[in-house]
Amino acid sequence: MSDQHDKAMALPQRPDGELKHGPVVALPQRPVGTLPQRPDTPCVAVCSTTFDDVCRGCGRTVAEVAHWVSMPAEQKELVWQRILAEGYPRRNT
Repeated sequence: MSDQHDKAMALPQRPDGELKHGPVVALPQRPVGTLPQRPDTPCVAVCSTTFDDVCRGCGRTVAEVAHWVSMPAEQKELVWQRILAEGYPRRNT
């Protein structure tokens, strides 16, 4: 790659030389077959199901929100995968 391409792809830096969004941190490796670390809930406190049965903030259905605390981790992970693929959670809707 050219030096011009490398400069164009450079991350923005603060005056002190650190990356604008903080230093790059390596993510820990997780054992095969384990679920990824996630927050306890996808809720972002933008709760609205005014126009349909899907929350505009987190992307969960009314039933998923109601039963979240009693869902097994594997079922929650399936919900997480779906809502992330659909672009949720959304804080600014």
